[in-house]
Amino acid sequence: MEAAVRLIPAVTLVLLSCFPAAGSSRRDVLELGDADFDYLATEHETMLIKFYAPWCGHCKKLAPEFDRAATRLKGTVQLAKVDCTAHSETCARFGVSGYPTLKIFRNGKDSAPYDGPRTPDGIYQYMKKQTGPDSVLLKTEEHLHTFMDHYDASIIGVFSGADSPRLSEFVRAAGLLRDQFRFAHSVELKLGEKYGVNSEGVLLFRPPRLANKFEDSVVVFKDYLTIGSLRRFIRDNVYGLCPHMTAENRDRLRVRDLLTAYYDLDFHHNSRGSNYWRNRVMKVASKYSGRGLTFSVANKKDFLSELEEDFGLGTSDGGELPFVTIRTKMGHKYTMREEFTRDGQSLERFLDDYFSGLLKRYVKSEPVPERNSASVKVVVAESFDQVVNDPDKDVLIQFYSTSCPHCKKLELVYRELADTLLSNKKMVIAKMNAVENDVPSGYDVQGFPTIYFAPVGRKDEPIRYEGARELKGFLKFLKRETSHSLVDGGSKDEL
Repeated sequence: MEAAVRLIPAVTLVLLSCFPAAGSSRRDVLELGDADFDYLATEHETMLIKFYAPWCGHCKKLAPEFDRAATRLKGTVQLAKVDCTAHSETCARFGVSGYPTLKIFRNGKDSAPYDGPRTPDGIYQYMKKQTGPDSVLLKTEEHLHTFMDHYDASIIGVFSGADSPRLSEFVRAAGLLRDQFRFAHSVELKLGEKYGVNSEGVLLFRPPRLANKFEDSVVVFKDYLTIGSLRRFIRDNVYGLCPHMTAENRDRLRVRDLLTAYYDLDFHHNSRGSNYWRNRVMKVASKYSGRGLTFSVANKKDFLSELEEDFGLGTSDGGELPFVTIRTKMGHKYTMREEFTRDGQSLERFLDDYFSGLLKRYVKSEPVPERNSASVKVVVAESFDQVVNDPDKDVLIQFYSTSCPHCKKLELVYRELADTLLSNKKMVIAKMNAVENDVPSGYDVQGFPTIYFAPVGRKDEPIRYEGARELKGFLKFLKRETSHSLVDGGSKDEL
C-alpha cells in the first residue's frame, strides 16, 4: 500500500510531463478584450490578432494551428485573440464581419489584413517577414552584398540622404509590400555606381540561385519614384523570364497565362541540377517572349495533388523528365504529352501548336450521361457549354459534392422545383458534381452547394443565388430573373 501511495505522485508527474505543449501554446496566445485591448496591443511592435467566435467551425479548426504558430513565434511576434461574442465593441471597431478574421497590428494600430497561409509553418514564415523595419539600412558595400545574397529577390534603394523625399516614398512602398518582397536602402550613393546608378535610384537583384545567361541579374528602376510606379516595376521584373513557382507565389504568377515545367526541383540541396532543366526551358522561352505567355518551373512534389486533381496526372507521369502544363488566366488548361527532349524541340513544337490554336484543352469531366431524362438535368464539364450556355434557355445550375450533407438536404426541394417547372421548355434546372468536373471560369465555387442562374443573353454574367433554399424562395428568384413567364407544371397556370 505504501508503495502504491509513493507511486501516485510519480505517475502524476509523468502524466503532466507528457502534455506540456498544449497548455503552453495556449498561454502563448494573448487574450484581449474591450477593456484592455488598447492598453495591451500598444505594448507590442508587431502583433497578429485573431478575431473569432467560439461556435465557428473554421475558428475551431484554426485554433490549434494558431496556438502552435504562437509558440514558434514567441519572443519575436506576439499572437493574440479576441472573442467577438464577448467583446463585440472591439470587433465592430475594426470592421470584423466574419470569422475568423486575422489582422496585423503595429504598435496597437490596425496595419493590414493577414492574407497568408493558415498552417503553423505558414503563419510563422509569413509573420517573420513582418518583424523589423520595413526597409533595412545598409551602410557599406559588404552590407549590400550580404543582403542581396539571399534565396529571394532583393529591392535596394540608393538615396542622397536620410531626408530624401524619394527615400520616404520608398519606405512607404516597402511597408505595403514587405509581406511579398525584401527591401533595403542606403544613403551612400556610391553603392549604386557599380550597377550604373550615379544618382538616387532603385536596384532589383534577382536571387543568385536563379542567375542565368538569358537575362540580367540586376534591373535598374528608371521611372519617377512613387508607390504605384515602384509596385509596377517590381511586378514586371522580379520574377524574370522563368521564375521558381511555389505555393506562396503561384497566385501572383497565375494572373497571366502561365507555362510551368514540373520536375524534381530543389534549390536548397541541388541548385545545379535544378537549373539544368530551367535553363532549357529558358532557352525556348526566350524565343517566345512578348507573345503573352509567361514561363515558370516548379517542384513536382510540391504540386502532386494539384496536378492529379487539375490535370489528371499520376505520380509516375513524366518520370525524371519535366512535365509541362499551360494554365491560362481564364482557367483553360493544356498538357504537353510528348516527352520533354533535352534539345527543347518537343517544347517548341508544343508552343507552336498552342499559339496556332491546335491544342485540345484538358477538361476534367465525368462521362456525358447516355440518358438524361430526369427533371433535374445532369451536367458534366464536357456538356456544360451545350446545356448551361444554351443561348435559348435560362438555366439554374447547382454545383454540389456527393459528400456534402447540405446538398443531400437540398435534393428533394431541388427536384420539386424541377418538377414544378417541367413544362417550361425555356427553363432548365440542372446540377453538376463540382468535385469530379472542372468548374468553368465565371463561376466562383468555394463551398457546397453553390447555385448560379445563367439567363438568356447574359451567359457570361451568371447570377449567384443567395436566397432561401426552399421552393418558394427559388420560384420568387426565378420569376424575377427569368427572360420569360414561368408556368406551373402541374396546373399550367402562370406563376
